[in-house]
Amino acid sequence: MPYASLRDFIDRLESSGRLVRVTAPVSTHLEMTEIQTRLLAEKGPAVIFENPVGPDGKPYGMPVLVNLFGTVERVAWGMDREPHQLREVGETLAFLRQPEPPGGFREAMEMLPLLKTVMAMKPKTVSRAPCQEVVLQGEDIDLSKLPIQGCWPGEPAPLITWPLVVTKGPSGKREDAFNLGIYRMQVTGKNTTLMRWLKHRGGAQHHQRWKNAKSEPLPAAIVLGADPGTILAAVTPVPDTLSEYQFAGLLRGKKVELVDCKTVPLKVPAEAEIIIEGHVSLDEYGDEGPYGDHTGYYNSVEQFPVFTVSCITMRKKPIYLSTFTGRPPDEPSVLGEALNEVFIPLFQQQFPEIVDFWLPPEGCSYRIAVVSMKKAYPGHAKRVLLGVWSYLRQFMYTKWVIVVDDDIDARDWKDVMWALSTRMDPARDITVIENTPIDYLDFASPESGLGSKIGLDATNKWPPETKREWGEKLYMEKQVVEKVTERWAELGLPGTGKPIWK
Repeated sequence: MPYASLRDFIDRLESSGRLVRVTAPVSTHLEMTEIQTRLLAEKGPAVIFENPVGPDGKPYGMPVLVNLFGTVERVAWGMDREPHQLREVGETLAFLRQPEPPGGFREAMEMLPLLKTVMAMKPKTVSRAPCQEVVLQGEDIDLSKLPIQGCWPGEPAPLITWPLVVTKGPSGKREDAFNLGIYRMQVTGKNTTLMRWLKHRGGAQHHQRWKNAKSEPLPAAIVLGADPGTILAAVTPVPDTLSEYQFAGLLRGKKVELVDCKTVPLKVPAEAEIIIEGHVSLDEYGDEGPYGDHTGYYNSVEQFPVFTVSCITMRKKPIYLSTFTGRPPDEPSVLGEALNEVFIPLFQQQFPEIVDFWLPPEGCSYRIAVVSMKKAYPGHAKRVLLGVWSYLRQFMYTKWVIVVDDDIDARDWKDVMWALSTRMDPARDITVIENTPIDYLDFASPESGLGSKIGLDATNKWPPETKREWGEKLYMEKQVVEKVTERWAELGLPGTGKPIWK
């Protein structure tokens, strides 16, 4: 069923026992974070705090929704899929990203329905929208009236953590089409925040090109509480030929309805809960942070541009969507685990030798990647690890890439550690690349934003990678495995008796 709004999705979660409501007062300052950490650790439900209060105990009168995507199942449901269908999303993206010429008339006809569907999912503009039932301008603008979460001790100000930031570049070129990105926003006043976007992200690139072409500040719109398909489209590697709005329609099986903003020349989801309109300064910057981040540390203070609010629109009784970021498990790490399945077909399109790809959640979503592959020639593993760093920009900050053979389970650390310990020589099989882009939040790098990457080739070695005779892997005869499995019950031994040989 397509979810036209966040509320449709809430109804689905609540009816299936995946969402609960808390009526007791809960503080937006630290308490919500502590509650979410415990829910995430046990794959708990999404929560609506119906009576959020500020640090002073004063009620906000606006409910807060947290832990929305706290399980892979809920991420899949948000894409109108089940968890086992997430790879299908990646297969669709792979087709749209780099479609190969059809092999014949029949294959071309098979492609046609998807192409027709994609074209039919261009967003539709409406004249009236629920997200504009209330319009606040001038002196009525006051961000402190929103139940914005304070996540960790010692942070300088409340932080908008789930903003879907809409921007558009200065030209009519494809690179300047609508971009949706999620960039946290430090509240600095009644009508100002900082816009923390990293240089390689779409919004920051729009900002730079706008600065080169124009003198007035960049228009931006902040969407809080869009439908789940639109939120998830913003964190999915959508091809440059497709807008996130159009891909959200493809996920939902229904066009996204947009409405023109009141004070900026942008379009936003009509069914959203809250919209914050404004402009990003081209020359005014402020110190952002320190804030708790996905590494499990507070980030260092960096300068980011000032966003000034020109209008706030919302539903009559809006729901404020929030989250926190910290050491896994957190919502971003769960999103990374779910999107892992989406990435696999994209890699396999370019590198069909890849069997599996795994981003361990404890690797802070993307800093460690394990790849299993069907090795075909000497040096093959190095080609794959270099491909991981270069093919998708999501992995330009991945520090560790471990490549193993297809007989190794890339998602089983015991298997991976065995491959590292038996198939690697440290001097021969480690590739280190220096002076590469790195997340500025990574304190281990010698320079902010610049560091090294390491690739570990834990595959079996082929001549001339080695001159020694390579070892033969232990195995058990198939008929013996099957015989013991058949007899396990009669032997009276404890345990399941499940065979371990691969």
